[in-house]
Amino acid sequence: MFLKIKNKIERELNHYILSIDKLYSLSKISPVLSENIKDFISRKGKRIRPILFVVGYLGFAKKAAPGLYRSAISLELLHDFLLVHDDIIDKSSTRRGKPSMHEMLNKYLARYKNIKFSGQDLSIVIGDVMYAISLHAFLSIKERSDRKEAALKRFIDAAMYTGSGEFIELLSGLKSIDKITKPDIYKIYDYKTANYTFASPLGIGAILAGADQTQIDRLFKYGIYLGRAFQIKDDILGMFSDERKIGKSTLTDLQESKKTILVWYAYQNCNKKNQLTIKNILSKKNVVNSDLLKMRRLTVESGALDYAKGEISSFIKRAQKLNVSFKMHPRYKHMLFQYTGEILKL
Repeated sequence: MFLKIKNKIERELNHYILSIDKLYSLSKISPVLSENIKDFISRKGKRIRPILFVVGYLGFAKKAAPGLYRSAISLELLHDFLLVHDDIIDKSSTRRGKPSMHEMLNKYLARYKNIKFSGQDLSIVIGDVMYAISLHAFLSIKERSDRKEAALKRFIDAAMYTGSGEFIELLSGLKSIDKITKPDIYKIYDYKTANYTFASPLGIGAILAGADQTQIDRLFKYGIYLGRAFQIKDDILGMFSDERKIGKSTLTDLQESKKTILVWYAYQNCNKKNQLTIKNILSKKNVVNSDLLKMRRLTVESGALDYAKGEISSFIKRAQKLNVSFKMHPRYKHMLFQYTGEILKL
């Protein structure tokens, strides 16, 4: 059933891309602006956020309101806006298997000489435009105005908390790994990932459908647990997968000195020599593939990989207990259980 929802989301996103110039006259303002936005938002993705938005809504609504799927893709547009800015911060050259936004724009600017701005500068502006159009798309659903207002506030909160999570994650990069605690890491996970990927999409959908506050709060907590599990899975893939599978460089997290659960546990459970190795890798200006291979070895030898997988299982179990208490329509309650289990599978 969730595949049907995803297919509807893909169709709506395609329709939106075709109508984007008519809606906002972007091609008249700048063909470069229009074409780069359309290229970026058309790339293949999991569509987790809009899917959960739709499930959260249909789980409590009597029927689908007009504009539901156009409103749902606003979560994908929000995600794209955040990715554009995130790639600038991470200095990542790829996204979803293609050049990142700033790389595309740097290539476009290469034909000009003595320019005083870069593709990164243009990408910051494009990200801002994408955030604006995500808000516009969100308002498409034909629902009661009080519900839309409450849901819009939650939507804006999701953007604000995600930015805050990015901010504190960057500052954590200034700290030595021995000064980082497990609660520090989960605070970043909750704000940067769990809130806008799981908790807010589910909660926003439920708010629009008129669910009571108890159900909304439980969905939000459910989303935080799943978001933590999802981020740990992402950390594992970032450490042990390859660039073709994850669509970005496997060196990114180490290059940015990100303090993940994997790195934290490995450091806590290594001897002094290996602790020094981890510190040295995290402090390097330019991380290379041999550093990644060392971290992989230390992650496995220290038990960090097994520990991280155990954390994923623990958060999934906590989420499953909450799922039992949801007063959603049974088919969507079951769908939520199935879908989240599928995307968290390693």
